[in-house]
Amino acid sequence: MSSELDDPQDWELGDFDESLEEFDDFDVRDGVTYRTAVLRKEHMVALLCLKTANVGAAICRVDPRESVPAVQIYDDVAAAEEWFTKSLRTSRKNGWNLVYDGLPLKG
Repeated sequence: MSSELDDPQDWELGDFDESLEEFDDFDVRDGVTYRTAVLRKEHMVALLCLKTANVGAAICRVDPRESVPAVQIYDDVAAAEEWFTKSLRTSRKNGWNLVYDGLPLKG
């Protein structure tokens, strides 16, 4: 049985910018939260991820129409959460369906 999802995809992510090292500098022991949204539109899947800590936040967007993921670092956690919520709302208005919204998936 074959489907459109059987076709191989070129998911070349390229090299990440050195400025993204800040994303891993958060204190993972206290006050860190994660949120991952998986979206689907036609034959595409996209990810929107939020990581917050007491020292800031980061949002990562993986869009199949872009050659590399985009990451934005925030000093203000509330601003990052607001942007994440607005981005989800805009994506849904633009025809993306929310498949999953919760903790990062593993395994």
